[in-house]
Amino acid sequence: MAWNREEMCKRAALELKDGYYVNLGIGMPTLVANYLSKKKNITLQSENGMLGMGEFPIKGEEDPDLINAGKQTITALPETSFFSSADSFAMIRGGHIDLSILGAMQVSKKGDLANWMIPGKMVKGMGGAMDLVAGVKKVLVLMEHTAKDGTPKIVNKCNLPLTGTSVVNMIITNLGVFDIDQGISVLELANNVTKEQVINHTEAELIFN
Repeated sequence: MAWNREEMCKRAALELKDGYYVNLGIGMPTLVANYLSKKKNITLQSENGMLGMGEFPIKGEEDPDLINAGKQTITALPETSFFSSADSFAMIRGGHIDLSILGAMQVSKKGDLANWMIPGKMVKGMGGAMDLVAGVKKVLVLMEHTAKDGTPKIVNKCNLPLTGTSVVNMIITNLGVFDIDQGISVLELANNVTKEQVINHTEAELIFN
């Protein structure tokens, strides 16, 4: 019984510490906003110029002027501030964001990240992820453990175009939680997932403590 998307996002939310400024990437990472602890002071930042984002709006109460970087409607908070995209990227490039949660197609054993090019499909470019992985203090990847065809996404070496080299610090998948330092260490396994299952679905060598 691996974690579902909701459980993965809840587990990722535990990595957000009190006082953190956090950027959530497009896709599943945006859902982490719905599981933030009310006991922690966490500020969400968006590349399109918003600091302080609330949960996704209730159906029928959406404001089309309030969107995140993935063009999803969101809610504002009393302390929310708005500014230009240039100022937003100055925050990111200046090292003022504590954590970024991003999706990925592949992560290597060295922490290389490939998350923008899908073979055979038209893409617009890597976008803000290039700046995020270079500027934030910690990068957490939230993704399924394998691709749709069953091939591992945690690999020895990425064969897709890279977004950044040696930039990923932690991975959370439907099978568990992994830390990248001197290799990939298994910090936690999902409910009823065995050591053998994780090994069989991972190309890179894993370190079990």
